[in-house]
Amino acid sequence: MINTDISNAYPTNRFSIAPMLDWTDQYCRYFHRLMSKNTLLYTEMVTTGAILYGKGDYLQRDAAEHPVALQLGGSAPLDLAQAAKAGAERGFDEINLNVGCPSDRVQNGRFGACLMAEGELVGDAVKAMRDACDLPVTVKTRIGIDDLDSYEFLCDFIEKVKAQGCDTFIIHARKAWLSGLSPKQNRDVPPLDYERVYQLKRDFPELTIAINGGIKTLDECKTHLQHLDGVMLGREVYANPYILSTVDQQLFGCDKVPLTRFQVLEKMYPYIEAQLAQGVHLNRVARHMLGLFQGLPGARAWRRHLSENGHIPGSGIEVMQKAASFVHEE
Repeated sequence: MINTDISNAYPTNRFSIAPMLDWTDQYCRYFHRLMSKNTLLYTEMVTTGAILYGKGDYLQRDAAEHPVALQLGGSAPLDLAQAAKAGAERGFDEINLNVGCPSDRVQNGRFGACLMAEGELVGDAVKAMRDACDLPVTVKTRIGIDDLDSYEFLCDFIEKVKAQGCDTFIIHARKAWLSGLSPKQNRDVPPLDYERVYQLKRDFPELTIAINGGIKTLDECKTHLQHLDGVMLGREVYANPYILSTVDQQLFGCDKVPLTRFQVLEKMYPYIEAQLAQGVHLNRVARHMLGLFQGLPGARAWRRHLSENGHIPGSGIEVMQKAASFVHEE
């Protein structure tokens, strides 16, 4: 049975939006939250070094973003513990460890997908983070790496991390090639194996298992939810963010009428004006909204006007209003 009243409870992983570098920043999350109150949002991956030693505020968020998880990148248990504690103090709802990113830069820092080969270290990191804060600690990973891609290898990894208290895993249903493929190719070239993730849930029924990778529609989400506890969408939401408008109704059983695309836009204006007043350039927010009118007449003109004018210093709400004037709802 779906829990339709989760406003005061810890967010489930029933539906979430993947953490992605250069995408799921605070502006993107605020925009997405307007369309779905129940979707679990994630930050971009933030390294422990950035949190502990960086000069910027890498934990910036708006109170309206809840429920929101902080995804960490790192491998040193002590550093991860300190970063998790910092995330808890800043009001995040979950700490997630990245064990899925295959980029060379990430590997050189000894975190991301390469950690699948070090299950005991990941387990130690999970324990350290759980000891340091009261938040749920989850792991996002792949089904394998390079030639370590057997089902037995995946189960062994899960067992080692589970033993240290992790009870929630988000599985990208592709393995990662740590050399020979770019991060972009690793999102498309290795074949998807949804059945392997389904089998993982059958063999570990006590765990919360969510699936990620290649999912594009809410109907596909419903199919996966017949086998698993949760679904995570990634780039499809960026290309077509309005898919979120019926998530609460279709996946969480809510009966509230969705906002129209233009209502979403109107609700963004006060937020954008507040950001502009703080010196944020319009494009930093507007770039996340380019796909809002996808499929409608005038959507291309909307994107073009924002792209050509949103980066100009001093651009304001009038640019968005002009761009929106090209769009016509069917």
